[in-house]
Amino acid sequence: MIYEWRVYEIVPGKRKALNERFAKHTIRLFEKHGMKVVGFWENLVGGSTNTLYYMLAFRDMSHLESAWNSFKADPEWIEVAASSEKDGPLVIHENNIALTPTDYSPMK
Repeated sequence: MIYEWRVYEIVPGKRKALNERFAKHTIRLFEKHGMKVVGFWENLVGGSTNTLYYMLAFRDMSHLESAWNSFKADPEWIEVAASSEKDGPLVIHENNIALTPTDYSPMK
């Protein structure tokens, strides 16, 4: 299993819009394209409070790449993204890393 950790720095004042987009559209589209959502997190103590963290799971790197390619090309996603960003972008910067569990990790 491969895990992808994504970190989004949110445009000030756009947290609610970004969370609504994930809740109402993006999670369903992730599932449509074979992306398993592990979880979403917001910072409670320490660090930036204008950041969204989330993790997705994939069978392997090939699955990660093909799932993202099909998601990004999905006409419904393109429409959702454009509509939700009609008043400007929701994310300033995103960072993502692909992780593989260690042999001793309880999460495989």
